[in-house]
Amino acid sequence: MKTTLLLALLLAAPLSAQEPPKRPAASYFGDIELQNQNGQTMKLYSDLMKDKVVVINSFFASCSASCPVMSKSFAALQSRFADHLGRDLVFVSITVDPEHDTPAKLHAYAEKWQARRGWYFLTGSKANVDAALKKLGQYVEEPSAHMNVIVIGNERTGLWKKAFGLAPSDELAKVVESVLNDRG
Repeated sequence: MKTTLLLALLLAAPLSAQEPPKRPAASYFGDIELQNQNGQTMKLYSDLMKDKVVVINSFFASCSASCPVMSKSFAALQSRFADHLGRDLVFVSITVDPEHDTPAKLHAYAEKWQARRGWYFLTGSKANVDAALKKLGQYVEEPSAHMNVIVIGNERTGLWKKAFGLAPSDELAKVVESVLNDRG
């Protein structure tokens, strides 16, 4: 009798009262707060990943070795995917040197690469940046030890891939396109 009553109450409950299940990326990444190149606070999952395809790398603004190569690739990719960038596709470059890479420094770096709407350069407290980088498998003790790996994820379908960040931009574009076109 009690089971029947409980079942009847559950069935009678309005659907709006039931919370939709959390997506895996929401549970895993959470809403770590970071600051973009304009000093605006952005939540890692809600603002940057939810319902989007993300292309993420780690870098630091004073790097003179691999970071400019990856930034050049991102600049080429933003032109190739101009119809998607800022809508269903975002680029995220997270500094591995938050103690030096202030929003102002990242703003200058973004201008250098002619970053368009939809390409975010992120910094924040060391604790938050480290937490985000750890979630992405990009955490390093020293900035110069950062990885040359790009993480590409389709939050809607759950497809996540990694690519070598120093690969030619045409090769990177193929990986981005495969994730962008994934239907699950």
